[in-house]
Amino acid sequence: MELRINRRALLGLGVSGALIASSFALLSPATGTASSHREAPMISGDPRNDNTDVYAFVSPDKTDTVTLLANFIPFQEPNGGPNFYSFDVNSRYNIKIDSNGDAKPDITYQWRFRNEDKRGNATFLYNNGPVTSLNDENLLFRQRYTLLKITPQGTKTLVSNGIVAPSNVGAASIPDYGALRSQAITTLPGDGKTYAGQSDESFFLDLRVFDLLYGGDLSEVGQDTLKGYNVNTLALQLPKDEVALKGNSKDNPVIGVWSTVDKKGADGFVQVSRLGQPLVNELVMPAGLKDTFNSISPDKDAGIPAVVNRVTDPELARLLEAIYGIKAPATPRNDLVEIFLTGIAKDNGPIKTDLNSQTLNKDAVKLRPSEMLRLNMSIAPSKDPNRLGVIGGDPQGYPNGRRFVDDTVDISLQVVAGAAQSGKLVDALAAGDKVDANDKPTGKTFPYIPLPSNKAVNQN
Repeated sequence: MELRINRRALLGLGVSGALIASSFALLSPATGTASSHREAPMISGDPRNDNTDVYAFVSPDKTDTVTLLANFIPFQEPNGGPNFYSFDVNSRYNIKIDSNGDAKPDITYQWRFRNEDKRGNATFLYNNGPVTSLNDENLLFRQRYTLLKITPQGTKTLVSNGIVAPSNVGAASIPDYGALRSQAITTLPGDGKTYAGQSDESFFLDLRVFDLLYGGDLSEVGQDTLKGYNVNTLALQLPKDEVALKGNSKDNPVIGVWSTVDKKGADGFVQVSRLGQPLVNELVMPAGLKDTFNSISPDKDAGIPAVVNRVTDPELARLLEAIYGIKAPATPRNDLVEIFLTGIAKDNGPIKTDLNSQTLNKDAVKLRPSEMLRLNMSIAPSKDPNRLGVIGGDPQGYPNGRRFVDDTVDISLQVVAGAAQSGKLVDALAAGDKVDANDKPTGKTFPYIPLPSNKAVNQN
């Protein structure tokens, strides 16, 4: 691939010429692996470490808190026994927060897991009777976890012996999964909560986008490819001041959020998964950069011309023009730089509104362009959420954080086609992929994500 980049645009974002020139070494394919719904070559063979989605939003029923979720292990068929789905005991699962804008984590919440397996040589069953509680003797395999909070000031243990809600084996085995989920929600110091366990796969879309953008004529739309599948969820509900810069969410309301997985190898832990905004690695990065992109930390992003070039001159826009005749906006796409790398603020680029850039924080440091999910916690939850988020007139939706109702595929297609630049939706893409909502409604209380299915996907 030809490595092209608008150097003037990068220099305007504070990326030095020396850093640009020296960054090609970071593109070595040996730097690691990556993930997001099996989209990176190496992680597709390691699903337990595959980070599928990240969500961040102001809690609708407790607006002094923020809810953060990271999902893992894509395409969980509910009947996929006998071992079902578990977190990797040789990995560290992280949700990271950058509050000052330097693209480095100010806070890391880290989960480590261990197994309790009572099956031995006696049985192949996951459970040998109905499971009505997390400590039920009929549950023969369970996982426990430790949750740490890591900051520059040190490490604090928040949970030392948490229990993961098990896979939803079926109605005979688990008659009331909601009860198990309630038991798995653990209170944290300082009025926070956490949950680890199985959930519904709430990302809704027609994945035939990869068949020449819905068949080349928009004929392959309307089927929710992920309907009926489950995922494993790690969730946090935290007071806003706990995650805000200097503990002051009034002066510093914007945070950046991403999730990673570090897997233990012969030379220690290596990052094998990273995810912030949805679909970036799937629809922005080419195949040859996917593994590398997700093995690096966000502060490296702006120093890699081949990565930034995929934002300033996106392939998807050219495909929309070639296949559907939707004229690609002129490059460099500084509107996409705002959305994906700097957050949206009047001083950052052509989108003239103050929304979710860390530059809006009173105590922010110099901004380092980087890919992450950014959330302005001062914007109240919408009473009537619009599935198109910000471009649909709902400032509490994606790309200002991400909610379960946000139609990220339709939003992304509109944005790449120029909707954020023009302020108007692109009529030719008005129908999108015709999958406008998840088949299950969002819950009203933490962790909000719907309960996992226990029915075979081919019966839905």
